Amino acid sequence: MRVLTIANLKGGSAKTTTAAFLSHALHERGRRVVLVDADPQGSAMRWHGLADWPVPVLGLASTALHRQLWGIIDPARWDTVVIDTPPLEERDGIVAAALRVATDVLVPIAPTMMELDRVGPVFKAMEDAAGHRDEDPSVAVLLTRTVAHATSTETVREILEGHGRRVLYATVPRLERYAQAFGAGIPAHDVSYGTAAEELLGGWGP
Repeated sequence: MRVLTIANLKGGSAKTTTAAFLSHALHERGRRVVLVDADPQGSAMRWHGLADWPVPVLGLASTALHRQLWGIIDPARWDTVVIDTPPLEERDGIVAAALRVATDVLVPIAPTMMELDRVGPVFKAMEDAAGHRDEDPSVAVLLTRTVAHATSTETVREILEGHGRRVLYATVPRLERYAQAFGAGIPAHDVSYGTAAEELLGGWGP
């Protein structure tokens, strides 16, 4: 069972969009995926209710998520759980619980100096969660809202990698189809999130 927690410090960082598109990309690649909406705002739940998704969504916005998850998830039915979390700065208890249960953590950020400055608390929260788990999760950064031919993408990538952080090769461009995706069905075979899914799957095994 893989548990992929999507986390960031603030709202508006493409967490829910990433959780939704990545869940569908993993589903298209044969994973049995369920998306858990751990954000009290319930954006993923509302989106699911407005659109026709092949991936089910369950709500669990709880600081006890790390214990309660296994009461609603049947490992015989699902092999992948994607958790959409609230902003760390607003609901750190929920995010901490989601990090405790994660086998994998993905941090979506735009390639700006401001967002780069905000990832520190997320990595600190992961370190704090380490004392409550047997193994550390696999952690990666996904660069979102990138601009073609802009130097910012590679600049931020180099800074993160220089600090020992894994940055996915895949990037998600700043496009209207992502900015306006809420409430609509997820397009099949999305290239950007599909590439990200394949990178993650490469380290998961069967």
